[in-house]
Amino acid sequence: MAIRMSHLFGRTLRDVPAEAEAENHKLLLRAGLIFQLSAGVYSYLPIAWRAIRKIEAVIRQEMDNAGAQEMQMPVIQPLELWQETGRAEAYGSVLFRLKDRRERELVLAPTHEETITDIFRKTFQSYRDLPLRIYQIQTKFRDEPRPRGGLVRIRQFIMKDAYSFDKDFAGFQSSYDKMASAYKKIFLRCGVPVIPVEADSGAVGGKGSQEFVYLSDIGEDHIAQCIDCGYAANQERAEFLRDQAEDESTLDLEEVDTPNTTTIAELSALLDVAEKKTLKATFFMADSSPVLAMIRGDLEVNELKVMNELGSHIIRRMTQKELEQLGITAGYASPVGLEETIRSRITVIADSSATISSNLIAGANKPGVHLQNVNYQKDWAADIVADIALARDGDGCPTNCGGTISLIRGIELGHIFHLGTVYTEAMDATVADDDGEQIQPIMGCYGIGIERLLAAIVEANHDKDGIRWPTCITPFDVHIVAIGQDDDQVTSVVIQLETELENAGISVLIDDREERPGVKFKDADLLGFPLRLTVSPRNIQNEEIELKRRDQTEPILIPQSKILIEVQKAIREHTNDSTVLR
Repeated sequence: MAIRMSHLFGRTLRDVPAEAEAENHKLLLRAGLIFQLSAGVYSYLPIAWRAIRKIEAVIRQEMDNAGAQEMQMPVIQPLELWQETGRAEAYGSVLFRLKDRRERELVLAPTHEETITDIFRKTFQSYRDLPLRIYQIQTKFRDEPRPRGGLVRIRQFIMKDAYSFDKDFAGFQSSYDKMASAYKKIFLRCGVPVIPVEADSGAVGGKGSQEFVYLSDIGEDHIAQCIDCGYAANQERAEFLRDQAEDESTLDLEEVDTPNTTTIAELSALLDVAEKKTLKATFFMADSSPVLAMIRGDLEVNELKVMNELGSHIIRRMTQKELEQLGITAGYASPVGLEETIRSRITVIADSSATISSNLIAGANKPGVHLQNVNYQKDWAADIVADIALARDGDGCPTNCGGTISLIRGIELGHIFHLGTVYTEAMDATVADDDGEQIQPIMGCYGIGIERLLAAIVEANHDKDGIRWPTCITPFDVHIVAIGQDDDQVTSVVIQLETELENAGISVLIDDREERPGVKFKDADLLGFPLRLTVSPRNIQNEEIELKRRDQTEPILIPQSKILIEVQKAIREHTNDSTVLR
């Protein structure tokens, strides 16, 4: 049955809400689709909920086609499951925790790797049960420190999360490829252009992952992309080519006075040298251990790469008090000549840029003094040498294609992971192979944020007047605007249209409010359903109805007897248009 706007729960707004910055957030609020209860917590009013259900239907269809089975797992999980895998510590304060009346510790699930692995290990015994692909669409909770961007980062959200179990890597690759293909179809059908990018696995863990990113200025992720060869990676994960080191003979160490010079910029200016001829020292606490990261002075340390290299769960900059307690001279520190009692307590990790360059300038571990002509191996050594640098705009593409990478912003809409045996090993989940030997299945996991996808759909499909819904996820197919609804003939035609369209499987919203025509037309554009039908006394006198496509400027008059045929034709055309990536 059609919904009438006079009884619709939700009201359109004339003014842009002050708290909204991104266009999708403004439009979702102005159109009366969402309501904020608190920071990062939203209600979805009837029109938004219809769109969400359409998105879920698309996802279900593609997941089912990929051979996945739908199930539902609990939101409340025992904390010990998370302790078993070590992720209680990895998620830290993001994990919502609670206790039941018997003081048992529980968590509100941010994801379900532990739960599905627990079910698997207690249910499956043989490799003949594999492959297994499972998915659910369910509410998740994460205590985000800074919810932002409307629906882009929220604390309670709906996720489609899927999990695969395979007996070997070849089987896993088949599952992974099926999911990647399904994701491409989902985003295409939802009218959002995405690019796949290499990504960091974060607290989920595993051997690698790939994000599906919608490029947009409102995105919180930075993507390193090479136009020449197509390389793309999240900045957290991105590699790049460092400048070739100058070919020069190593010189002897020499102290130089550098009073009140504690930054690379100050050091470069004082000694009139390029920043790339200096060594930058940054101190971290990785879990509870001190770490010194060394990198060429013109580069920045990528904290996530450091954390991954060390296998740590949490990393942060050391405080001034912690530096003093460790005996570090802030602004003048380096591994060169560092007291052994201090050096023995610190893990030194170096970027390759710090090890291939000669005759650099570094701290002398005493106030107001630096060292010139510092060289790796000759004057200092690292415990670990790895890529720990943050990629920058204009850096060389790591594929050696000759191009450079550009940093662009984007929204992560989907994330797929090669988990390997991280969870099956930690939770002792095994099956018997042909010979009866116990093997650990290889897992994958695959997530899509539903509300984040809704935000991206609106961001990718709007104009100055409002939303322009793609056909397959539009809340309503047709928006009927009744002009002069007190006229019995208008009412009669509206009811006839409603019946005819709904009998043909076409969903309808009817604007029967006591409002001026201009207000109704503006709201129709704001809500953005594919087709608008206007019923007015003047048109029905000629047995005509005005039809306007949301993606076209001018309306056309259609004989009332042919309106169903024309509406169906317009929907088919709009469906074809909406599945083309723009």
